Amino acid sequence: MTKQRYFFLILILGSLSALGPFSIDMYLPGFPAIAQDLHTTVARVGMSLSSYFVGVSAGQLLYGPLLDRFGRKKPLYFGLVLYGLASAGCYFAQSIDSLILLRFVQAVGSCAATVAAVAMVRDLFPVADAPKVFALVMLVISASPMIAPTVGGYLVAGFGWQSVFVVLLAMGLLLLATALWLPDTYTPDPTLSLHPRPILTTFWTVLREPQFFTYALTGAMTFGGLLAYVSGSPLVFMDIFRVSTQVYGWIFAGLSVGFIGSSQVNSWLLRYYRSEQIVLAAMLSQSVIGLLFVAGTALGWFGLAGTVTMLFLFLCCLGFANPNAAALSIAPFAKNAGSAAALMGATQMAVGALASYAVSLFDTRSALPMVAVMAATALLALLALVVGRRFIAEPVAAAEGGAVVAH
Repeated sequence: MTKQRYFFLILILGSLSALGPFSIDMYLPGFPAIAQDLHTTVARVGMSLSSYFVGVSAGQLLYGPLLDRFGRKKPLYFGLVLYGLASAGCYFAQSIDSLILLRFVQAVGSCAATVAAVAMVRDLFPVADAPKVFALVMLVISASPMIAPTVGGYLVAGFGWQSVFVVLLAMGLLLLATALWLPDTYTPDPTLSLHPRPILTTFWTVLREPQFFTYALTGAMTFGGLLAYVSGSPLVFMDIFRVSTQVYGWIFAGLSVGFIGSSQVNSWLLRYYRSEQIVLAAMLSQSVIGLLFVAGTALGWFGLAGTVTMLFLFLCCLGFANPNAAALSIAPFAKNAGSAAALMGATQMAVGALASYAVSLFDTRSALPMVAVMAATALLALLALVVGRRFIAEPVAAAEGGAVVAH
């Protein structure tokens, strides 16, 4: 494989993986405008984000068996077409209920791109190159929270919130056209059963492993804190602090540096500390920060600058916790690593959907619901970690560098 083809494939696979994050982050600046146009509240608009997370959670479990049964490309084409139709539907949505439903369908479509990209990395590149390839793919994905909300802010300000879904539709069509040029990387296995029983049996085998449920639940809870922030931040910044859609996009992009930057520092820390040590330290720190954040918000200590600072610190802890929790979750599995990764990703999104929904339940002009849910996820993650570790008889170490990608 030539060097140019190598990086071309990584760019395509990274772009496929980034479709979901772009679909989440780009429309966040449009929350107030959507609420006004559809005659609802910003909190109710947040439920369209929760439904997207539910769709991603369900879709990850759906596409794994389909990609093995029918090959990589057919399910990918189906998912991208479904994504495009749902994006067009979101543009024409006339009620918040229809938008919530269409966002769920859009999420199910985007999952095909994410799961297929991970599978194709395994197909196209030598096993020894996988960590390096995944790191480069993650570099493409990391651009999403820095670019998408900023672009979305300018789109909403200049052309209205519907324009975001025009851009997402164009992205889906472009990726579909690009995917046609991808090589056939896997021979379909028509003997693979799609009946629920063998699939559920495999998932149950994974769930019974103490190290998996301890670190998967810890990681899912911390991820729930991230999605509570994503869901609540439009109301906090644009409604409470009255920043513009463009400024909100820049704030969101700046805060993402905390999460992305700490995950990069984590790679350096792994030279000196074990993943188990980093996760515990991160969860203790995040719990303390969460409690201070709740107290300060309730007592009115934090203005815009203070809120941004506390969010930055909270997200830094998440950047240390999540990669290590993910690596430790699937470390015990040689045979069922794919099922473990799918179940871990589905659990993350399910908990994230609950956290996002919890924030949207409070129709109040206050940052306290978002902050309280974030603090609760940190404390629950610490509880899951402390209790779960007692059941792990023989811990399996994570791969060096925590080279695990969770979607």
